[in-house]
Formats: sequence, C-alpha cells, structure tokens
Amino acid sequence: MSSERRHRGRAVPARAGLDVRRLLALPLLGLLVAGCGIRSTEVPTDFGPAPSRVRCSLSEPDAATRASQGLAVQVFLLCGSSLVAVDRVLRVPDGTADSARRVLVAQGLLDQLAETPSAAEREAGYQTYVRGGMTVSGPRAKDPEDTLRLSTPPTELSASALAQVVCTFSDSAAAEGDGSVILGGPTTTPLRRYDCTDEVRSQPGGRQPASSEVTGG
Repeated sequence: MSSERRHRGRAVPARAGLDVRRLLALPLLGLLVAGCGIRSTEVPTDFGPAPSRVRCSLSEPDAATRASQGLAVQVFLLCGSSLVAVDRVLRVPDGTADSARRVLVAQGLLDQLAETPSAAEREAGYQTYVRGGMTVSGPRAKDPEDTLRLSTPPTELSASALAQVVCTFSDSAAAEGDGSVILGGPTTTPLRRYDCTDEVRSQPGGRQPASSEVTGG
C-alpha cells in the first residue's frame, strides 16, 4: 500500500515536463504569428489599382461657360460599339440667314467630327472614323431646301463614319429636327434621306444607316 503511494507521488520525469511546456507554447506562437501581419483568407484581396476613368464617361462642362463661347452642339463619337453624344461649341455669326446658318452649322459639325478626340476623350475610349478635309454645301436648284451635299459621296464613307455624320446632323440645327437628314454627294447621284435610329446608334459599324431615295424638291 505504501509502495503504491510512493509510486504515485514521485516527481514527473524531465521529458514529460518538456512536452507540457511545448503544448503551452503553441497558442503563444499563434498569437505571435498573427501579430506579424500574416492573415489567412480564402478570398483574394488584391484587385489592383482602380481605373483612372470610367469608360465612355466624361465630366460635363459648365453649360453657362459653353453658352458664352458660342453655339452649344453635340457630335456623335464612337465609344465601345455604340455612338455617344459629346458636347462641342461652334461659332456662328449673329444675323446669318437660316439657309446659310444651316450650312455653317453642318460644316462646323463635320470639322468637329474629323478632329482627333482630346486626351481625356481618348482615355475614356472615344474615337472617330470621319476623316478631315470633307466639306458640305447647301441644296442645288431642284434639291429640297434642307439638303446637305458632302464633297465625298455618302455611299463612299464607312458605315461608322456615315453613322456619325447622319446622327450628328439629324440631331442639330443643320437638319429639320425629325431624326433624319437629306444627304447627297458632289455629283447628280440621287439624294437619300438617312435616319438616325436606335439601331444605328447601338451598332454604327454593322451596316450603313437606313435610307430612302428622295425624288423631288
């Protein structure tokens, strides 16, 4: 009986004490690792730098400032796969007759379309397919009064460029404001009325804008 008590009360071996200390040290090691900034996660947290500008989004200029600079207009540029209206300013002399004013506005719009988009516009994804050097004139003797004749036949323009011209003209003082515009070339080729439809705006490069032949003045 006394022998059993002595056996139970004897000191724990040194190796057993070492194992106990190791077990007690594990939680402390975990805390130290966490304190070093090592964090486990199942969801990636590095998404890279934020984009500098939202695609097809531009800051709008102050309306009062644009009005003081001249006639506030809009031109249609391509962004992604669609046509998007962008603000511009034209200078048209006061007192210009309506017929001459229409041609001046059309030429100004054409020049704006042919300009390379600004750095901010290019960064946002805007581009144009209208080439420089093209001019526009008014109607001939037997043409409808709202006819606009381009120095390059409309049929020779790319689908995207013609879509830009049609939608820009039809949405401006250069046309009658019904969503269409009568265009012709420098020759006697029949005039055509082009429509700026939702399809043209959403898919300008698919095919040339819908049109119908104009038969009389």
